[in-house]
Amino acid sequence: MSEHRASSPTTPHDVALTTVADDPEPLARTEGVTALMAELVRDGVALGWTDPPSANEIAALLRELRADSPADACGVFADVAGELVGFGYWRRCRRPTYRRHADIEKGAVSPAHAGRGVGRLLLRRLVAEARRAGVEQLTLDFRGDNTVAERLYLSEGFREYGRLPRYVDPGDGSRHDSVLHVLDLTARRASSG
Repeated sequence: MSEHRASSPTTPHDVALTTVADDPEPLARTEGVTALMAELVRDGVALGWTDPPSANEIAALLRELRADSPADACGVFADVAGELVGFGYWRRCRRPTYRRHADIEKGAVSPAHAGRGVGRLLLRRLVAEARRAGVEQLTLDFRGDNTVAERLYLSEGFREYGRLPRYVDPGDGSRHDSVLHVLDLTARRASSG
């Protein structure tokens, strides 16, 4: 898929955010999410895949997110003018001792809409849904060379809590740190309550 640019800048009013739980037919999004992830993986974006995921893998993910309670997982689609331009999701930790915590497992925006605020809106919606679900600590990790993502996360209140040196092997002979960030969702609740 070739990269294209929207004819005008994206504004927050142009972006429609819909959760997997609220989408009447989330499986109809399989093709769009698969295409988005394939484009990004082919471009070398750090999403955890060395080969693009299959439509079956994405459909299974969307089914899992739909089947989970909104308190346990949340996926969010970002659309501009009816076109899927972003997708992200978090899942609550399954172990009983970690149930108060969740991890943002993926966050992705099409190259044509990168730098236009879609990623920030997507992240804010994921955080808001985690807060609504009672999550106390929201974590994420990213490849150490992804400075754009790091600036976004830091500007939204995340802080680094660890780094795994040379942990990520994207399959091209390079190695990168895995940077671990956390957002304490209890801090805002405590200060506003």
